[in-house]
Amino acid sequence: MTMRPSLPARLPATFLAKYPKLTREQAGHLRHTHNLATLRDGEWGVMGSQEPGQEWLDAYRYQLATMAYAAGAAHYHRLPALRSIFQHLLDKLIKKMLRREVWGYWFLTSHSGKFVDPDLERLRQPWADPIVRENIMYSGHLLLMVSLYRMLFNDDKYNKEDALSFTWNPIFWGMGPEKFSYNRETLQKAIIKEMERENWLGVCCEPNSIFIVCNQFPIIAMRYNDCRDGTNVAEEVLSKYSAAWKEKGMTGENGLFISWYAPKQGTKKPATDIGFTAWATAFMNSWDPTIASETFRTQSVGFLSHVELDRLNVNPGPVAFALRDLIATENDLNPSCAVTIARAREIAANTPTKPEPPFPRPMFGYILLAASELGDDETLHHLLNHVDRFFSPTWQDGGLYYPVNPRQADDDGNWTEVEPFTGNSAVAYARLNVRGGQRKMWEEPWTAEQVGMAPYVGGVGLDSGVDFLRGIWDEERKALVVTMRSYRSSQSLRLQIHNLPVGVYGIYCSGTLTDTRAIEWSGDVMGVSVNVGEEDVDFVVLKDEDR
Repeated sequence: MTMRPSLPARLPATFLAKYPKLTREQAGHLRHTHNLATLRDGEWGVMGSQEPGQEWLDAYRYQLATMAYAAGAAHYHRLPALRSIFQHLLDKLIKKMLRREVWGYWFLTSHSGKFVDPDLERLRQPWADPIVRENIMYSGHLLLMVSLYRMLFNDDKYNKEDALSFTWNPIFWGMGPEKFSYNRETLQKAIIKEMERENWLGVCCEPNSIFIVCNQFPIIAMRYNDCRDGTNVAEEVLSKYSAAWKEKGMTGENGLFISWYAPKQGTKKPATDIGFTAWATAFMNSWDPTIASETFRTQSVGFLSHVELDRLNVNPGPVAFALRDLIATENDLNPSCAVTIARAREIAANTPTKPEPPFPRPMFGYILLAASELGDDETLHHLLNHVDRFFSPTWQDGGLYYPVNPRQADDDGNWTEVEPFTGNSAVAYARLNVRGGQRKMWEEPWTAEQVGMAPYVGGVGLDSGVDFLRGIWDEERKALVVTMRSYRSSQSLRLQIHNLPVGVYGIYCSGTLTDTRAIEWSGDVMGVSVNVGEEDVDFVVLKDEDR
């Protein structure tokens, strides 16, 4: 029998080539998410929304949830061995999600109003509980956040009684504090009860308003929970949900998903742009990639224009619909041709428009979400090129974000509008997700056994001041690979490496063997100190197959 050679003094120069490394921008998005998630309770930094009551589409809940999905995708697809870093980050985001500033809007919204129910004659009796009825725009995201946490980390902390508690306690209003308590299981049951009450079309977001997009998130959560619980809830719900919408019809006359359905009047609100369609398909791709990919491919026509070889611009709804009409009526028109775009802008400027919603929607951000999941690499790259040229990328405390800009476009028609949802979370998600990322997580959620057995790094978080660019266990090589870089002064870390198979390991820093250690029994933890500066430090733990 031929023995394999002992550990080399240096790793081959190409050893790390097979492990993609986060870009500076990707690491910057994770750092910015950490910076926001760890702000003192009650502080929100650059997350302030356009609408002060947290009722609109850039509210805290949407930013926090999308940051969690971005971090979850980064952990699952890119840095699976960095468990403690992502577990700490998602836990912080969930805790922010439970704060009253995030869900307290519901008390006023529960009264209903003419905007969502034009036949309303008097306000409804309100309730503060943000879970019990309607409000899937909050409860659905919360369910996916805690279910994602459970799937990624094999941690049932949110299954415990009262794990998700809401205290309604305005100081100068009411008859005293009210407390509403849930956990992951009862939260899911409350959502399913509401789906059934609405004949399986989904749960209302605002009163009398069922949005297709907001019901995607709890469906994904149910799939993750089925994997852990050995149940079949998601398939059963999807069977009823799909049948209900097949009968009702998801798309409007313009080919886009409807904005929302009003069950009281039995009416559909047509889409005025691609925003909700893009947002919905970005996550619907998890369970129906055929509809999602076809919808994004055909419906993005007119909304995206190649204005430079390496850049895609986004056209506002009126301009995009004018472009689509021109393309439909005249042969061989190019939606990216400057002359055609100018014609469409002129048509849009002279076409009466319906009343706009009270605040702009984050359409560019929604398109980025869809492009990351459904577009090809070139489409996403060219959209991100536009972002970096026109959205004023800003670095703060090692984190990357894009500041608010209320102006929709510059004088040349380049999209410049940025709101907090896009600037803090949507661009981050687009960069950290991978093509078909939601689909893969749906098809292959991590099992408790996988998470329990996989080698991983613990004991460290982003609060160390270190960015982690690689973090993967290579089962074939029996190697744990981590690349780190400090965004500020040099830092000393103590890495705790769990679940390594029994054996002898070489420890390599920047390719050089610096130490050997033995894992003598299952459950033994290897602790290693590492100094990390502003230059990349490549840290490898490699099993000696001869011992």
